[in-house]
Amino acid sequence: VVEISCHGSMLIANEIIELMIKNGARLAVRGEFTNRAYLNGKVDLVQAEAVNDMITATTKEAKKLSLLSLVGETSKVVYPIRERIADVMSLIEVNIDYPEYRDIEEASYTLVISEVDYINSEIKKLIDQGRQGQIIKEGIKVAIVGAPNVGKSSLLNALLKEDKAIVTDIAGTTRDVVEGEINLHGLRLLLLDTAGIRESKDAIESIGIEKTKKSIEAADLVIYVKDAENVDKKDKFAALIKDKKVITVYNKADKVSKKDPTKLYISALTRDLGSLEKAIAAEVGVDKESYLRPSLNNARQLALLRKAYEQLEVAKQEALDEVAIDLVSVSLQQAFFIIKEILGENVDNDISKEIFSRFCVGK
Repeated sequence: VVEISCHGSMLIANEIIELMIKNGARLAVRGEFTNRAYLNGKVDLVQAEAVNDMITATTKEAKKLSLLSLVGETSKVVYPIRERIADVMSLIEVNIDYPEYRDIEEASYTLVISEVDYINSEIKKLIDQGRQGQIIKEGIKVAIVGAPNVGKSSLLNALLKEDKAIVTDIAGTTRDVVEGEINLHGLRLLLLDTAGIRESKDAIESIGIEKTKKSIEAADLVIYVKDAENVDKKDKFAALIKDKKVITVYNKADKVSKKDPTKLYISALTRDLGSLEKAIAAEVGVDKESYLRPSLNNARQLALLRKAYEQLEVAKQEALDEVAIDLVSVSLQQAFFIIKEILGENVDNDISKEIFSRFCVGK
């Protein structure tokens, strides 16, 4: 390794680079160093992905999760599953190849079903934990919706602790989706303040209303704001949010003396939002252990876990149907290869290129 430290402008640095290339060197590609470490067996694919996750982490909590993967703790949760599948496959192979031996355990359909049930229960835990880790790492989109003038923009400003959205008493003030980002006790929330839905002849407001509908579709969580002073007022959101995770809050609690104990009251004006923050944490479903627990938490890893789960269910169904045991073994083998793919043990070059193409140049 040769390191060149030079004084001067980028012009001088570029001239040195040009000279190096002229004499046979080449520019590093994206993920060059980490890719070399992976190809030479210094790190597995989960650890390699963690390098990029560390670089792009936007919260301390996301950085800590990435560090667990980088030092190999996350890979360790995969090993027992890989070995358990291998044990069942080996037992089937021994039974097929050496049927005359009586001192080995019989690879019965009952045993396959029992083992698959256990393995898939463990995979299900990893998927659930991975989803929690993914939320910590990537955050969630939260749409703030409600009728005009219920205090959506005031709520956004209160959560952001800054006056980002324009607030007036005039209905229809918010015309476009206003975005803001906060770190709520380790949870990264992308907040979307939307236009209230009502009948409007204003072309610009109508565009804002359409954007509201799209924001609801894209949101992971909806904060449905109602006016605590006028709880019976009807709006047009019921159909739009019926399939979403929803927290319904009653704003302007500071103006209401008698409160319904079954409802969640807030005051955007006085920034009394403690109950809402607790409700968000509870609805998202991220527990304290999630911040400290290694997890397979990116899209690739979670997709492969689900794929392995489905393939093991195929093997279980074949065992229930008493398909020839060697064919059941083929399904188990497919699940085994999928689990290995998580670690990068049988990943083809195209997939690894796709992964490292997301890295910054060199690293």
